[in-house]
Amino acid sequence: MAHRTETQALHAGYRADPTTGSVAVPIYQTTSYQFDSAEHAASLFSLSELGNIYTRIMNPTTDVLEQRLVAMEGGAAALALASGQSASLFSILNIASAGDNFVCSQHIYGGTWNLFDVTMRDMGIDVRFVDPSDPENFRKATDDKTRAYYGETLPNPKLEMFPIAEVAAIGNELGVPLIVDNTAAPVICRPFDHGAAITMYSTTKYLGGHGTSVGGVLIDGGTFDWEAHKERFPLLTRPDPGYHGAVWLEAAKPLGPIAYGLKARVTLLRDAGAAMSPFNAFLFLQGIETVSLRMERHCQNAEKVAAHLAEHPKVTGVIHPSQQSGEARRRADAYLNGGYGGLVGMELEGGKAAGQAFIDNLELLYHVANIGDARSLAIHPASTTHSQLSEEDLLASGVTPGYVRLSIGIEHVDDILADIDQALAKV
Repeated sequence: MAHRTETQALHAGYRADPTTGSVAVPIYQTTSYQFDSAEHAASLFSLSELGNIYTRIMNPTTDVLEQRLVAMEGGAAALALASGQSASLFSILNIASAGDNFVCSQHIYGGTWNLFDVTMRDMGIDVRFVDPSDPENFRKATDDKTRAYYGETLPNPKLEMFPIAEVAAIGNELGVPLIVDNTAAPVICRPFDHGAAITMYSTTKYLGGHGTSVGGVLIDGGTFDWEAHKERFPLLTRPDPGYHGAVWLEAAKPLGPIAYGLKARVTLLRDAGAAMSPFNAFLFLQGIETVSLRMERHCQNAEKVAAHLAEHPKVTGVIHPSQQSGEARRRADAYLNGGYGGLVGMELEGGKAAGQAFIDNLELLYHVANIGDARSLAIHPASTTHSQLSEEDLLASGVTPGYVRLSIGIEHVDDILADIDQALAKV
């Protein structure tokens, strides 16, 4: 029987421990695993058989998390990682090397911008930032060395819905997979349903939901036709010297359409070691059990906060899909189901000084560099999360000097509004 997302969040990938009958997923806090025999060990290391080898590569607790997210997203394979940043990095490194490029939306999180614009350029991989409001910009920036398109569902902090289907269609035509960071929209958006090839999350945020653990996940949709565009993806189609000449498109065939996911696990994760701890995987599983309920409340509260701020005399602009019109609102309505997300941006008339003063006056909302907690959070991006960007890049990503980002939690909305109002009154 096919279950819906809310049910899969509680049941997918696990029923009970076969030894003890435990209904809660055990924390397998172990580094390594007993092999049945020398032959068994050799089969695992040669990938002729899949199984547990070493927790840097796989772990039974983490495996349940991966299976659960695959079921919820409608994908084929998942890889849990140490952070959302490692998921963003691996998503590109898995199919691109020095001399290649990828096309990325300008509307992304500041840390990801810096990762792509500085660190990955140092690796010899070029990023081409484009304005996603016109999907054709992705086509215009594509050449024979383009290996992927990248965008955020609800960009942090721009909050204008990414045109998933439009960019995916261009990619399918040209042979370029679309990678979508869905961190800000779990449950309310399923990028695979709209043509994305790969999705990723910072599980630190809404999936975990409680600000206790850092992690990320990369999910292979299993639908992109790598075979039809072999010339674009030498990392998947040429012999890999790290595995005695294995060709990943061929090696994955007995396992399913998971060449991308398999390669990420047995090359990048094996070699770079950005493994999620089993304890963090356990905590993410606890968060995922309630993510559907929390997203309902996040969305409800955020929409009320956005409407309230739109009437406030000290607020010159509100950034939230419910306050948008035209194509931006059409896309939000087309891709989001059940709400517009839990993030709200606001522009204050006093610029940077007003933004920072507002932050300092908050009493209930926490001033932290995170989003997606059950509790409400606030930050001034221009001086924190996006401070490494140039003034031009700040504006391109949606950050002005007076911009304040709110991550609206699940508290009673009247208490959230009261704290915002008293903080604004002192600005």
